[in-house]
This record gives sequence, C-alpha cells and structure tokens, in this order.
Amino acid sequence: MSARPPLNLGQPVQALTTFLTHPAYFWHVAALVLAGDAVLTQLIIWFVPYTEIDFSTYMEQVAVYDKGERDYALLTGSTGPVVYPAGHIYIHSLLSYLTSGGEDRFLLQEIYAALYFACQLLAVLIYRTAGGVPNYVLLLLAGSKRLHSIYVLRLFNDCWTTLGMMASVLAFAKRDYTIGSALFSMALLVKMNAILYFPAILLLLFQSMGIVDTLLQCLTLILPIQLLPALPFLLYNPISYLSSAFDLSRAFLYKWTVNWRFVDEETFLSGRFSQLLLTAHAGMLGVFLLEKWTKKDGGLGELLGRGLKKWTKGTQVVKPTADYIVTVMFTTNLIGVAYARSLHYQFYAWYALQIPFLLWRTPYPVPIKLAIWAGIEYAWNVYPSTMLSSAVLLVGHTLLLGGVFFGDANGKAELKPPSAKNAQVKAPAQKVE
Repeated sequence: MSARPPLNLGQPVQALTTFLTHPAYFWHVAALVLAGDAVLTQLIIWFVPYTEIDFSTYMEQVAVYDKGERDYALLTGSTGPVVYPAGHIYIHSLLSYLTSGGEDRFLLQEIYAALYFACQLLAVLIYRTAGGVPNYVLLLLAGSKRLHSIYVLRLFNDCWTTLGMMASVLAFAKRDYTIGSALFSMALLVKMNAILYFPAILLLLFQSMGIVDTLLQCLTLILPIQLLPALPFLLYNPISYLSSAFDLSRAFLYKWTVNWRFVDEETFLSGRFSQLLLTAHAGMLGVFLLEKWTKKDGGLGELLGRGLKKWTKGTQVVKPTADYIVTVMFTTNLIGVAYARSLHYQFYAWYALQIPFLLWRTPYPVPIKLAIWAGIEYAWNVYPSTMLSSAVLLVGHTLLLGGVFFGDANGKAELKPPSAKNAQVKAPAQKVE
C-alpha cells in the first residue's frame, strides 16, 4: 500500500483533493460516506412517509404459507399469487414472525435500513477489491433518492436479491468461486433477476476451472440450492411451483414501466418486441465476449479449444484480476437491464450501486461521467415515467455500455494477451493505468 501523504490543513483545497483521491484515504472516505448515509437513512425513516405497494401482499402470501398451504398457486395476496422462488417465502415468513405479521412497521424499516447498509458496505468492499476508482466516487453510492426509497420506504424483495448478488460478486472478485456460486444461487432463490449474471458466472467458471468443474459447480451446488429449499412445494405440486416461481412468459404492465415509454403500448406488449430485445441482449453479450472478455486469452476460439483439450483445467492463459471479474459481472448485469422489456421502479436496486464503478471504466471525462449518473438517476425518479425520462434512461444506458466497451471492458488493470511464443511460458506483466 502506498504511504499516506499528510493533509496540510493550511492548504485546504490541496488537502481535500488528496483526501478524496489518494488510495491511502479510501477507508477514511468510505467510513464517512457509510456513517453519513446511515444517518440520512434514519432521517428518511423518521420524516418521510412510508408508501405501501407490495409488502402487504408479501405478508398475505406468507400468512397462507404459515397456515400450511404448499400449493404455490394458492399462496395468494391482494395483488395475486406469489411469483417468486421459495427463498422469497422463507425470508418474508421470518419477517412476518419478527414483526407481528408486518404490523411493526418501524422494526421492518430498521431491518431494511440494515439491509441497505449491508449492500452499501459490500459495494465499498467490491470497489476496494477491484480498485481503479477514486475515493470521491463513493459519494455517489449514497446519492440516490430512489434507492433509499426502494429499501426503507417501499420494502421491496429486490433488496434481498441485491444483497446476495453483491456478496456473490465480492466472493468471485476474491476468487472464491464456490462461495460466489452458492451466493448467486441463494440470490436467484429470492428473485429471478439474478439470472442476468449467469452468462458471466459461466464464463468465469469456465476460464478458471474448465468444463468438468464448471458443470459440477452447476449440478452439485447451484442447482441443489434451487431445489432443496423448494422441495415442500415441488413434492406437493411441481408444476405449480415452477410455473409460478420461474414464469418466463410473465408480461409487465405498460403503465408501470420506467423504460420504453416512447414506444406505444401495443408494440411494447407484442411478442415481436420482446423477441427483438432478447436477440439484442444475446447479441450484445456476444459482442463483449468475442471482442473484449476473451481477448486476453487469445480469443474465444482458442479459449474453447483449450477447454476441449483439457477438460479438468482452467482455460485462461492469464489469471483474471479482481477488476476484470467485477467489470465482467457488472457489465453482464447492465446488459440485461438495458435490454429488459420492462423496468419497474424497484428494479433500480438491481444495478444502482454498480453504475459509479462502471462509469469509471469508461474513457469519458469526469463531468460526462457525472452527467450520465445524474441522467440515469433522474429517469428513475420521474413518476410516472414520460417519453423524455425513458429516452434519458436509454441514452444513459447506451453511453454507459458504449463507454465500457471502448474503455476498460476487462478492467482498468487490463492484461495484454500473450504472444504465441511465450503464452505457455510466462504471463505478461500487469499494466495498471
């Protein structure tokens, strides 16, 4: 670690600049941001009215479960049956027990405040592990009005999936792929949006473990975590559980969407539009895979070739950095969000804490990076969404994705691909920008 330069309070501008930019003061800034945000969150709980949207339905659904019902289609509330996997039921059954069926609203909000703090802390740990982000960027983590609302004023279940996925990303960044895979599956057990990370997870496992161990990880860890907690429902009525918890045909209402508001409702709800977005989603993943994520290993063809020759060994030539791992996982999630047909307001929790990190993987000057962050934040705070807010969101996503692609798509500490001569002999030196 670099030596900590002294802060000359006689030159306040220079001292502040050093404090906000020098890596030696990262944890000082992080501590202030986390403490300040914790105080802000408490003020929001005390002085901003709670808004009921889905949580009462969660409580009604688990009340049916707590009475002994195991047919998933019959776990219903005022807005319909449960449409999330078994983890959702278990979490909210526990919350119902702790808060007298959801009646203790203050305790609920405090639990979600702790959940929010845990997600923030995980984001800070990820940023520190990956590196390449100035200290002052941490201020953006606490700057989202919508994110505070999602956690402590709305109590959405998306927050629990975010906790699991941020923990998973951190585990992957530390190259603990077993823990990372388990946490991914736990997050997926709460809400299906965690599946957006799966392409990145498959790539990272294949690069690090090879074909055999990747399949074993999926079949003996990820899949059992999905199945075992769901056994009470699967044994009672498997079709009911699978069709409700993993309903891939579920269509979201046009009136709630944050994105694509400038598309007419008929087109928005059409199967053709859905197929177009799904194709674009897969295509963008393919572009990053071919042109960025496998370049350091000689390209996708060589990566696959090595995997087919040595089934039980990792396929990468160069050991992936934590920066590369985090950038790939965050980018994969962003691609899924950018090409989703419908984004509801609570979905901002899926990637809000990742946007500042990705912005610092783009080549844009700082004012442009901040403008993109502000534009995306603006779009998520316009209710109901408008043609303008949806257009701003689309532009923000496009600029962010394009910036990562033409910037540091493999992380700022990108490793150059080895030459044919020394590929098997010596890994190239790491270039840090």
